[in-house]
Amino acid sequence: MKKVLTYGTFDLLHVGHINLLRRARALGDYLVVALSTDEFNAIKHKQAYHPYEARKTILEAIRYVDEVIPETCWEQKTTDVKEHDIDIFVMGDDWKGQFDFLKDQCEVVYLPRTEGISTTKIKHDLGVGHEEEAKKD
Repeated sequence: MKKVLTYGTFDLLHVGHINLLRRARALGDYLVVALSTDEFNAIKHKQAYHPYEARKTILEAIRYVDEVIPETCWEQKTTDVKEHDIDIFVMGDDWKGQFDFLKDQCEVVYLPRTEGISTTKIKHDLGVGHEEEAKKD
């Protein structure tokens, strides 16, 4: 069995997330998703709209995802690859080269992001939308 691992916050789930998960799962037989905890997001100066447990529940409901584990620190990737017997490590291509240090443990694949969509864009668009609504009042 070929096991694949990817990481992310997966907040405000969108088609780009689904595309990444689908393509990651297609590379193997079993997909493990390491999901950033709320505490780790705070260290990264990120704030998710949905708390960890809600994001975990959503990911577990997606047919491409076989297992969700917590991501609690930057350094755990090497340990996760070993402990979960990972064959392929997958990230979006905006991280290209950042995880090449794992190549001595497993194959590292950077997948292209879905054009025109991101959580950052959604948050920005929603903020702009609320400002426009406020101007109408």
